[in-house]
Amino acid sequence: MKLKLSRRLTASFSLLFAAGAALLGGSALAQEEEKVLNIYNWSDYIAEDTIRNFEKETGIKVRYDVFDNNEIVHAKLVAGKTGYDIVVPSSYWAKLQADGGLLRKIDKSLLPNYKNLDPDVQAQLAKLDPGNEFMVNWLWGFTTVGINVDKVKAALGSMPMPDNAWDLIFKPEYISKLKSCGVSVLDSATEVIPAALHYLGKPPYSRSQADYAGVPALLKSIRPHVSLFSSSGYINDMANGSICLALGWSGDINIARQRAIDGKTGQKIEALIPKTGGLIFMDVMVIPADAPRPGNAHKFINYLLRPEVHASLTNKVFYANPNKESRKFVKPEVANNPTVFLSDADMKKMVAPDAINNDVRRTMTRMYTSFKTGI
Repeated sequence: MKLKLSRRLTASFSLLFAAGAALLGGSALAQEEEKVLNIYNWSDYIAEDTIRNFEKETGIKVRYDVFDNNEIVHAKLVAGKTGYDIVVPSSYWAKLQADGGLLRKIDKSLLPNYKNLDPDVQAQLAKLDPGNEFMVNWLWGFTTVGINVDKVKAALGSMPMPDNAWDLIFKPEYISKLKSCGVSVLDSATEVIPAALHYLGKPPYSRSQADYAGVPALLKSIRPHVSLFSSSGYINDMANGSICLALGWSGDINIARQRAIDGKTGQKIEALIPKTGGLIFMDVMVIPADAPRPGNAHKFINYLLRPEVHASLTNKVFYANPNKESRKFVKPEVANNPTVFLSDADMKKMVAPDAINNDVRRTMTRMYTSFKTGI
């Protein structure tokens, strides 16, 4: 009887201890996180007051670091323990990261402003992120060709502009003439190779190795005429007239246009919409699986989903946002820019992002390295 009683008491104490531990654990989770938030985002991709207003409102101190290609972000996430609470990769890279267990699911119950997201954009994103579990769209745009109108016309001379803007980059007879006024190409394998595949009439994110057969020869034919490999510096180079042609991102090209206007540099910059369409990308907020402050991350995401905050990003960096309630806060000259918010006809030309796997990524990296080094 004594032994039975002892066991019962031991069991009772064990249950009490477990319950207490659970309560303590729950209490710890419920406690306010350290007032710090670490964000890793693309360069030139935020309004001047976004961070300042969030810090003032919440008392959370933000450390904001920038990158200029997806490869850098992916390498950091794979290595782990980045210390970042939010990173902003492109959706097709985020798919790779989610599948690899590198991301934490978004808790939509902590995002009352989630309701502001456009269902059509969400549906597109769900093709890579079923149920929209890991990704929240920051902004979106398209990979395309940007030109300095006057310099390109002068360099081409009697040669007319091509029917398809991609020819300016990928046809030697055009790019060879434009070398004299400067040509820049994005410094990223997963931007340049899909654009080359698209130009060749192949799926930009093809998983078939056979589709890549024509890419090396195409890139080799244009390599002698490329002046610069850049994913951020080309903005100022376009604005000040140092380059006249760029394989770049729509918003960046429009930033260059605005900088030229504001700086009165006399450079007329335009983002073009190729006849065969550009390559749509969606950059998304994700929370690393080992993020130290996921609660603060959700607070920032919810703050960004306010219509006026999302609109302020578009007003500054000329990328479309996914917030259906934000349009009334977007400046008319930005809202009416056909290369920011695409028309239905132009949207139909665009190629949606698709998932890549590690084999595809390695193929793209190998081809791009050969292209860049000229080997």
